[in-house]
Amino acid sequence: QVQLVESGGGLVQAGGSLTLSCEVSGFNWDDYGIGIGWFRQAPGKPRLGVLCITNGQNKIWVQDSLKDLFTISKDIAKNMLYLQMNNLTSEDTVVYYCAVQQSAWPGCAVGAYDFWGQGIQVTVSS
Repeated sequence: QVQLVESGGGLVQAGGSLTLSCEVSGFNWDDYGIGIGWFRQAPGKPRLGVLCITNGQNKIWVQDSLKDLFTISKDIAKNMLYLQMNNLTSEDTVVYYCAVQQSAWPGCAVGAYDFWGQGIQVTVSS
């Protein structure tokens, strides 16, 4: 069973940076084409994909508005996924989730991801 645990959230000042980490267990990093990624959800709003990357190809999908601000990376040896967030604003004050697919499907759509972490809060203060 795949398990994901996010860490690194908290309070950060506007304009600052933060790196979220996701420890992944039970996930096969050699499973070609399977996606792993970051999502976020504001209160009362749908969960949306932020950045997703596939095994093997390392193909990346990114939410257009975050293209030059957020970066996804992974350390397979440590079973870790990361989200580097720069120039944070109040709009980035949401809960962030990491998730993985059970079957390969292109993109970063919430419905295509099967296993989820519990989520972690990021709060950006102005």
